[in-house]
Amino acid sequence: MKIKYYGHAAFMIETESGVRIILDPYQSGAFGGALSYGKITDEADIVLTSHDHDDHNYTKDIKGSFKHIKGAGSYEEKGVKVRGIPCYHDESTGKERGTNIIFLVEGEGITVAHLGDLGHPLSKKEVEEIGKVDVLLIPVGGYYTIDAKTATKVMDTLKPLLTVPMHYKTEKCQFPIAPVEDFIKDKGNVKRVKGSEYVIKKDTLPPQSEIVVLEHAL
Repeated sequence: MKIKYYGHAAFMIETESGVRIILDPYQSGAFGGALSYGKITDEADIVLTSHDHDDHNYTKDIKGSFKHIKGAGSYEEKGVKVRGIPCYHDESTGKERGTNIIFLVEGEGITVAHLGDLGHPLSKKEVEEIGKVDVLLIPVGGYYTIDAKTATKVMDTLKPLLTVPMHYKTEKCQFPIAPVEDFIKDKGNVKRVKGSEYVIKKDTLPPQSEIVVLEHAL
């Protein structure tokens, strides 16, 4: 499968059979221009949105007749299995920012976990529900989500073979959040990729945990 990073928390996963899954598409120019990544106009077969905030739930620019999934539960579409696990956007059981869905996408023998705007350390129950993860898409910027320190603990708990950080400050995101450097500093297993796409196959996953930093496409 191929993973493409649009920016912020938005990705496309494309399977070898051509099924396209877009996760957490943002509204370009949202929050008075504080989020200035370009519009996501690709075609999709499935769109997953972790919660109803403008930087995670904007589907109007996406092309195609797609299945929109935004709740907890188990789903299957075009041979791709999706599981949604409920959690919270904050450490106050949703009292500050509401709920959030962790999505697990399973295909080609690979499980990808997208944590959305996870705002708290994972409970034992949540870890058990998530299960084995091959690829982890994790917020690291703090303030609205878990920060670099907590993200490291979550990564170490889930033990993915590949971790892709997201939801951090860039020149196109003026939110009061930290840059990706706060997460990757002091870590020796980091690969910076020149580009926004990364191809993953079951038999070429790294034998030990690796962090891959992608450039935003838009």
